[in-house]
Amino acid sequence: MTDQSENAGYFQIAFAEAEAAGLRGEVPVGAVLVSAKGPILARSGNRTEELADPTAHAETLAIRSACASRGEPRLPDCDLYVTLEPCALCAAAISFARIRRVYFGAWDMKGGAVDHGPRFFTQPTCLHAPEVYGGFEAARAGEMLRGFFTMRR
Repeated sequence: MTDQSENAGYFQIAFAEAEAAGLRGEVPVGAVLVSAKGPILARSGNRTEELADPTAHAETLAIRSACASRGEPRLPDCDLYVTLEPCALCAAAISFARIRRVYFGAWDMKGGAVDHGPRFFTQPTCLHAPEVYGGFEAARAGEMLRGFFTMRR
């Protein structure tokens, strides 16, 4: 597992992406994809509204970008940092990309698919299950989401 100071730095970037997404009117979720060797390969925030694409979640956009830059469909030496527990769509993309580890912030009782809902990575049909670590800055991530939805109502 990556040390706490590295996690904190990557989460700061993911939170910056989430904040930028919120300012664009998107659900504030941010993701950072990092090579095991250290460099950030991709970073993104949600863009479903902007792109009129229901699959334009922060995680999928970061995975697409990293795969395109490497010219490879799999990222087995990479770790993903995301501010919210991945949904089923993103969990499937993470599995198909063979991502090594996933670190996430807030748990998502309603839409999450890692520790909640279908628990995608524990299913016998799951092709690859990454190591998963949840709860990083969960209070901060949860407050960001609650604030966003409160303003929308």
